Amino acid sequence: MAETYYDILKVPMFTASTDEIKRSYRRLQLKYHPDKNNGSAESLRLTQEINEAARTLMDDVARKQYDAK
Repeated sequence: MAETYYDILKVPMFTASTDEIKRSYRRLQLKYHPDKNNGSAESLRLTQEINEAARTLMDDVARKQYDAK
């Protein structure tokens, strides 16, 4: 099964508040940022996934569309 945006951000599905999502986003960005990981390709891929997940889940309209899928 593919990871959901909730899995990527490590927050509870459907019940995570915007504040929880923001906190998790910031924590994961610090952990996986390419500058802290010697520019590794894996850390770049992870930060891109984290950014996409956070952008979607922090936007109410986009989140409703995502949850409806």
